[in-house]
Amino acid sequence: MVEMIASFRVRRADWLRDQLRLRQIRETVFVHEQAVPLELEWDGIDADCIHVLVEDEQGHAFGTGRLLPDGHIGRMAVLREWRGQGAGSALLLALIAIATERGMSEVVLNAQTQACDFYARHGFIAEGEIFLDAGIPHQRMRRSCRGPNHGVDSDAG
Repeated sequence: MVEMIASFRVRRADWLRDQLRLRQIRETVFVHEQAVPLELEWDGIDADCIHVLVEDEQGHAFGTGRLLPDGHIGRMAVLREWRGQGAGSALLLALIAIATERGMSEVVLNAQTQACDFYARHGFIAEGEIFLDAGIPHQRMRRSCRGPNHGVDSDAG
């Protein structure tokens, strides 16, 4: 088995300029893989959010996430072939860094239950009961923004 060594960059995305790339990633992961109805995925608030995009060395986008104005992290998605190589962690740390830069004391998210361990490794604490969103079990999680500041435009891999 050949191990793939990931080399990528996380950057802040511009919703107007990068919308097509962001939509393609989210539709691939949420709508096609996870059967989230299209009308639930596109909630009409993307223009008000800060988005991050992860790209390979050639500039091909393969992951995204967003930060809502209220400190809620959401729509974390990495294309299947790139999972397990650190892109999700890089996206999450970039969003936490942006929240910190904006003066937020904490961030919250609604994690799919199969991803709770991933978020727990990044300091998120589960709260409340498990609930269904788009037919998928979720857990609300919270994390303080205090701690090391991770750069948004840093190289990873």
